[in-house]
Amino acid sequence: MAAEVDLLVLAELNPDVLVSSGDADMRFGQVEQLIDRASITLGSSGAITACAAAAQGLRVAVCAVIGDDPIGEWTAEQLRGHGVDIAGVIRRPGRQTGMSVVLTRSDGDRAILTYSGTAPVRPACARELVLPPARLASRTGRPARCRAAGGRDHVLGYRLGAGRRVGERRPGPAARALPAAERGRVRTPGRGTRRRGARRRRARRRRTRRRRTRRDRTRRDRRARAARRGARPWRRREPGDGESQPTALRAAALRRLGPDVAVKLGASGALAVTRGGVTRVRGRAVAPVDTTGAGDCFNAGFIAGVLDGSTTADSLRRAVACGSIAVTGWGGTGRLATRAEALQAAAQLPSEQLPSG
Repeated sequence: MAAEVDLLVLAELNPDVLVSSGDADMRFGQVEQLIDRASITLGSSGAITACAAAAQGLRVAVCAVIGDDPIGEWTAEQLRGHGVDIAGVIRRPGRQTGMSVVLTRSDGDRAILTYSGTAPVRPACARELVLPPARLASRTGRPARCRAAGGRDHVLGYRLGAGRRVGERRPGPAARALPAAERGRVRTPGRGTRRRGARRRRARRRRTRRRRTRRDRTRRDRRARAARRGARPWRRREPGDGESQPTALRAAALRRLGPDVAVKLGASGALAVTRGGVTRVRGRAVAPVDTTGAGDCFNAGFIAGVLDGSTTADSLRRAVACGSIAVTGWGGTGRLATRAEALQAAAQLPSEQLPSG
């Protein structure tokens, strides 16, 4: 792995089989149907984000697990061809690399069929090859604030977190202390312990109900005071503003947990909630060819702006520009914006500061 990188992506790797089905409905019964277009491209959100960030001029490395098969080798070579460091990609003998089949209709709607393959495998590279903070440097000389991105529509992907199935409970400390063959014979709590636990749960529910009642009463009082002042609650939408205000409310709630939040709004643009307030960037009109990977390119553009030391508004404009350019190509990596293209397109996008509450 390179001595110094700007972005380390923890990802699952797989190719995408893109099928443009037009207006045809898929029929079974061994019925052959002709389609408009089909191709194989690099898939997975983490891989597309890594390639888009590399196209922005960042030094990018990927940590992932693939199978010891031709599909995995092809996927790794695609990453290498986009300038991504793949020294952290681990090949597991006897395992198959995953694959997704994306069926796209003429109206832009998609159906995705995914074989997970090695995606649920916990990568040893995430534990062994993650770079120390001193080797993650931004172009401004400060330690990088964005260190990883990936998963499907969530941070880093749940499959990388534990190597267990979704919803599978982790054994408790008592069970983990026993040999694997004896974990099923751990004694359950006695009746008295269960009764005490039930009383605690009922008490917690009562406290929660009281807190909710006080919260709802406070909200009603605030609305009443705003109505008496003649002020209009910010919760109401402005004409033509679409879904940005309710989305900003939800993003602001997430922002209170600590991190700055950037939200893509599709063709409407994007918004970001930071300590300074809510920043909104309008999208630009483009003729979309394929929307696969547009959100991943948006992520890459925003990360590149942050690592370059840009303001939130500039980073958000760059992210929207990258996403807008991405939909003009076929596949997630069919049209990746370069740094110069992204900055030129971003300069033409207007931004505004919305009230934060």
